Amino acid sequence: MTILVDKLPARPAATTEARLSAPLAAVVVSPHSAVIRSRIPALVGLAGLAGFGALFALVRVGRTAAFDAALTIRIQASRNPVLNALMRAASWPGFPPQSRVIQPLIIGSLVAARLRVEAVGQTLAWGTALVSTIVKGFMGRARPVAGKDLRVVAAPLGGSSFPSGHVLTYVGVYGFLAFLAATLVRPDAIRRMLVGFFVGLVALVGPSRIQQGHHWPTDVTASYLLGTSYLLAVVAVYRRLKGRRVAPNS
Repeated sequence: MTILVDKLPARPAATTEARLSAPLAAVVVSPHSAVIRSRIPALVGLAGLAGFGALFALVRVGRTAAFDAALTIRIQASRNPVLNALMRAASWPGFPPQSRVIQPLIIGSLVAARLRVEAVGQTLAWGTALVSTIVKGFMGRARPVAGKDLRVVAAPLGGSSFPSGHVLTYVGVYGFLAFLAATLVRPDAIRRMLVGFFVGLVALVGPSRIQQGHHWPTDVTASYLLGTSYLLAVVAVYRRLKGRRVAPNS
């Protein structure tokens, strides 16, 4: 007696990557590509740390003195009163006593608005001020001195010139505020205005520190590199904390 058995269709080989439907595949990258792209912030952060380390080493052995002096003279060549006023305004929030009041007000406002995770993230972002103090202790670089070529605007400054505390703190504090504005604010016009303001403040503070004669260009560049790495780490911590609060309510 012969028993006929229908052949079952062959099962597709197992894969760890689900295939996207044709309409979705036209606008969304594959899961593999998405994973690669998700690593970009970490790679940028590592590149920033590497760049900072390289500048730290070069400054420590005095290899950037000629470059710093030449670029500072070039940046300070302009005597435009509007530009001078803009540079002073960009640096103003970073000087005491206002620098010691603005950040607690921002954090307190977030807590009052019941944005507690955002307040935690902003507090961590303010940690760039502490990072600046620690790194300054290792470097001990002299600040620019006013003379025939360099001009220095009087300010309540002290300590090492490397890195720039203004720039490092701005990247952390106002960079994180730009991130919060971009992700939380609903009205397009207000969101763009806030992001533009905070990003513009971060972008202007570096040149302002050189133009006012308080820092060398490598001080500023190193601060942008280290500050960006720190900011990306804070954003990663914030996203994880936010995800834990959102998951139970999903």
